[in-house]
Amino acid sequence: MSFDSLGLSEPLLRAVIEQGYTTPTPIQSQAIPAVLNGGDLLAGAQTGTGKTAGFTLPILQRLSETPAPAAGAKRPVRALILTPTRELAAQVEESVRTYGKYLKLKSTVMFGGVGINPQIDALRRGVDIVVATPGRLLDHMQQKTIDLSKLEILVLDEADRMLDMGFIHDIKRVLAKLPPKRQNLLFSATFSDEIKTLADSLLDKPALIEVARRNSTVEAIAQKIHPVDRDKKRELLTHLIRQNNWFQVLVFSRTKHGANRLAEQLTKDGISALAIHGNKSQSARTRALAEFKDNTLQVLVATDIAARGIDIDQLPHVVNFDLPNVPEDYVHRIGRTGRAGATGEAVSLVCVDEHQLLKDIERLIKRPIPQEVIAGFEPDPTQKPEPILRRSQGGGGARQGAPRQGAPKQANGGGRGPAKPAHGGNGGGGGNGSRSPKPVAAKTGGNGAAPRKPEGARPAGALLGGKPRSEGGGAGRRDTPRTGQRGR
Repeated sequence: MSFDSLGLSEPLLRAVIEQGYTTPTPIQSQAIPAVLNGGDLLAGAQTGTGKTAGFTLPILQRLSETPAPAAGAKRPVRALILTPTRELAAQVEESVRTYGKYLKLKSTVMFGGVGINPQIDALRRGVDIVVATPGRLLDHMQQKTIDLSKLEILVLDEADRMLDMGFIHDIKRVLAKLPPKRQNLLFSATFSDEIKTLADSLLDKPALIEVARRNSTVEAIAQKIHPVDRDKKRELLTHLIRQNNWFQVLVFSRTKHGANRLAEQLTKDGISALAIHGNKSQSARTRALAEFKDNTLQVLVATDIAARGIDIDQLPHVVNFDLPNVPEDYVHRIGRTGRAGATGEAVSLVCVDEHQLLKDIERLIKRPIPQEVIAGFEPDPTQKPEPILRRSQGGGGARQGAPRQGAPKQANGGGRGPAKPAHGGNGGGGGNGSRSPKPVAAKTGGNGAAPRKPEGARPAGALLGGKPRSEGGGAGRRDTPRTGQRGR
């Protein structure tokens, strides 16, 4: 199958070909006709499957089929794409501009951490497509600087992550202000009970598409465990990077403090490294992402949610310096590599404290991960495990994952900065288990039990009901923005 068999117009096909793409991924081959058909869509697709182009291309096509407003008339906002993070919003809007370069449509992106006035100016001039994070969109709605009364298409991208980050009340406030007659597209990596509940309330007889088994790991990724003592991890990481001459290494740390400390230590070892997380300034985040994507920065150390939005087609190396507390996060992490048909490598440095976390991950992916002890870094068999301490999350409950050895016990907070613009639509082959779209009730979508939630996360009832959290309130969950600046 080729893109020209999907019913896309010549200007869109020209832009796609210019990006070097000829064959659609499974999510694209199914989602594009479904969206062009005009109905609602519930799509299960993980990052790296090409889902961004799966909805941006048909949205551009549908909007371009309507005549442009008369000269002097203001363009109404006709499509709204909501994303959980600033980085992802920046990439999606860049994808809209890349694929729509030969169309007479205008788009803009809005998120917090930057001045609101340029966004107001763009809206005043008129745009067809808005890509936004929930918090900043609500700012504009409250200030009446955006008019969504003519909205035709709504997209919730990475809806599962938005719910995990506590955005359900923001989403419900946005939905309450939208015109009832519109096309709704919901994309999610998993179909948890919360997602099914949201889909039930949002979608009308949606087509259902799943292109990858839930929580499946990409076969192109070589996974490996290196057992090591907890106080030798950094030395082993330095050894692996030097010995194998690794570049573009994405390293995951459990905490912001740990990410900072590791980046500083790697720099002292002569390896160029920067940390990215919610407490970093926007300029620091933007610089780190830009240098990493340009391959001038050797190592980027990130926390889980800060890594959302890092979309590099052929990222070769992912290292779990700390195993995640939630097994599903392991799948999200290693899915950053092995895209676009390329091979990738995911290495985990595992100390005695993390043996149970490793068992949970292997149970989830239904296979053992090969282990290799590196000479000179053999773990001490007499070392006893220490608990991965719990810490308060400012009203979100306690969870595992406090930094050891005197690290501060602050609640994670802060915002997000935009990624360096890069088209983010078409990555990677699309897994397995795909099926053709067909009209179904949303509540029948998905399969399997709901994923394990991080400790301290609210139950489904708390997410989907009850009183919204106040703007400017207490600290949020693991590595998410604090209430009052969530997703802005």
